[in-house]
Amino acid sequence: MSDHDEKPDEPAEERGDTRDERAGSGNGLRKELPQEVPAAAAAAEEAPGEPERRQAAEPQQAPEPKPDPEPRLTGRQRLVQGVWPPRVTRAQLIVAVLLFGLGFGLAVQVASNSDSDSALRGARQEDLVRILDELDDRTQRLEDEKQGLEKQRDELENSSDQAEEARKQTIEKERQLGILAGTVAAQGPGITMTIQDTKGTVEADMLLDAIQELRAAGAEAIQVNGVRVVASTYLTDSGKGVAVDGNKINAPYRFKVIGKSQDLEPALNIPGGVVQTLEKEQATVTIERSTDIVVDALRAAKRPDYARSSSQ
Repeated sequence: MSDHDEKPDEPAEERGDTRDERAGSGNGLRKELPQEVPAAAAAAEEAPGEPERRQAAEPQQAPEPKPDPEPRLTGRQRLVQGVWPPRVTRAQLIVAVLLFGLGFGLAVQVASNSDSDSALRGARQEDLVRILDELDDRTQRLEDEKQGLEKQRDELENSSDQAEEARKQTIEKERQLGILAGTVAAQGPGITMTIQDTKGTVEADMLLDAIQELRAAGAEAIQVNGVRVVASTYLTDSGKGVAVDGNKINAPYRFKVIGKSQDLEPALNIPGGVVQTLEKEQATVTIERSTDIVVDALRAAKRPDYARSSSQ
């Protein structure tokens, strides 16, 4: 029999004490154990050489691959990257709209021309002839209009020169009219005719015939004894002399005439003309040619009472 069998009758108190002693011994063992140390401190307290053995025991990890350098782009790729994705500005949008409108207009024009060509292909000969005539007429009208515009352009370009030329022409015309009207002096080639009348037989009608003959021969300015002869000049007898436009003049009668002397002198000397008529009246006529005849007798400008210029 065992010892446990031999002591069956141990009192309960003794067994209770034995449990308490065991529990107390257990608590004493737990108190004797050191406190838990943190992992970082434990790792620091590892014996030398322990990390190397651990790394040897762990599996080797492959090194991470380094990223490849960025590949170089070609010119076409850079162009594509610059164009796409598109970055539209306001100016580009306006240009695009204008180009679209231009293309649309060209398309419409081509379509209309095609329709016109188709219509012409199916037209009759009479219609084609009429169309050609209309085109010729239109071409002629456009050509005339072009010439008119070019003429206007030339006139505008030369307006200053034309104004100056018009002013010169106006002055010259005024001078010429003044010579004919007797309001300005005149100078030029011509003749001087002197009539000596010692008998007093020369009458007004003889002098008037001489003036008419000189005018017919091309005389441009005539002066008789300081009196200017004009278109309205009249001659009358006045005692033993003659009156020109109411101004009495006496012999000798001196005519200053501007004109072509080669025509004036023969006109006076024609048979039965002025010279022969005066010589029959016992008057003496002398004609001298000159390259410088001065007609300085003037007449006051008279404004007509009824006549007016038709250009006004």
